Amino acid sequence: MIKIKIEKMVFGGQGLGRLDGKACFVWNALPGETVVARIIKNKKDYCEAEAVDILTPSPDRIAPLETHYMSCSPWQIMKWEKENEWKRAMSIETYRKVGGLDLTPEIFALNDFQYGYRNKMEYSFTDNYDGVMSLAFFNRGEHGRAAHAGCILADPAINETSKIVLDWVNKHKITYRSLKSVIVRSNNAGETIAALFIKDKMEFPDYPKLAGKFLGFQIYFSKYNSPASVPTESLYKEGQDFLTAEIMGIKLKFGLLSFFQVHIPVFETALADVGSFIEAGESAVDFYAGVGAISLPLRDKLASCVLVDNNSEAIDYARENIKLNKAKNFSAECVPAENITDLIEADKILILDPPRAGLHQDVTAAILEKKPKKILYLSCNLSTQARDLQVFIAGGYKIKFSRLYNFFPRTPHVEGLVVLVR
Repeated sequence: MIKIKIEKMVFGGQGLGRLDGKACFVWNALPGETVVARIIKNKKDYCEAEAVDILTPSPDRIAPLETHYMSCSPWQIMKWEKENEWKRAMSIETYRKVGGLDLTPEIFALNDFQYGYRNKMEYSFTDNYDGVMSLAFFNRGEHGRAAHAGCILADPAINETSKIVLDWVNKHKITYRSLKSVIVRSNNAGETIAALFIKDKMEFPDYPKLAGKFLGFQIYFSKYNSPASVPTESLYKEGQDFLTAEIMGIKLKFGLLSFFQVHIPVFETALADVGSFIEAGESAVDFYAGVGAISLPLRDKLASCVLVDNNSEAIDYARENIKLNKAKNFSAECVPAENITDLIEADKILILDPPRAGLHQDVTAAILEKKPKKILYLSCNLSTQARDLQVFIAGGYKIKFSRLYNFFPRTPHVEGLVVLVR
């Protein structure tokens, strides 16, 4: 155990302290607090720890609403207004340190959606050594698991469906050894679909009953050495394997494994901001488009748009969504963005929403060469966004707008939109 004083919050979500001259990143700790912490990881240049006793609590500390909060939402311990203040401060520091950018964006958050906002959850399992399975999350920074009866971040419909699946798992005494995970998704109508991932090929005399708004259930065999929710083979399927959600008045279909925005009310505000920088009749290219959640809700402003993503399921749904919403002059291509950079043109808008790794270097190079007139860049990782922005600014672009969005309340995560013009 160590005793340490916390200086500030850092981008990863921990409190920063100093131990024997090296940085120590401490979970469950707030600025100004002195805590007793146990070390989780001890490296030459830094260590990670978790506070187990708060000796001098911060006035900004509040009681978490769940016992497993460290696994799913470690910022349940702080006042709401401080969460948004620290997210903004960390973001400004990240833009400055990584990209050398003097950005001071405001942050958008919805007070009424601090909990119950997630429309997708992935739960693991644990048996607590009594043979009865519980839903679980992995402990932060460790291999152990924390049992729970559902998560307060999730849409309540997700927790209801998770319990149906869990009760079925216990009914058939499926062992811890055979279980990997369960994914449950919902839409803003309270409908759900679920998939169970198991490590053994098994058949059962019955399956979870679909009823009410529980619309579809699947079982996948997933190899032992593959990630928890990567399917190897479909073993069972009943009902729907997709949902339809409404965003800004249009309907979008998405699959169980498709990427889809988790916090729709906040996402709609980000979309409105994107749309405010599109003039009627402009044409766009939408890289990393998923099922079309950004460009399709803005279809009435766009004369044409090509949606690009390398996920075949997402593009299949994107094509369905184009037809569903009668989006004329829209099309979708299943190809990595870096392999289709010829779509980038000087007179088109470029919409970007890349994964955490940010833009592929070939995409960046093509942007600098062809110089699209406007770049609308939404990012889930501000450090890689800052890296990319630095390159664009050096290549002659100027930042016209920036804003942060609290897509994931009670967690350290924040997303950012930056609009660049030539």
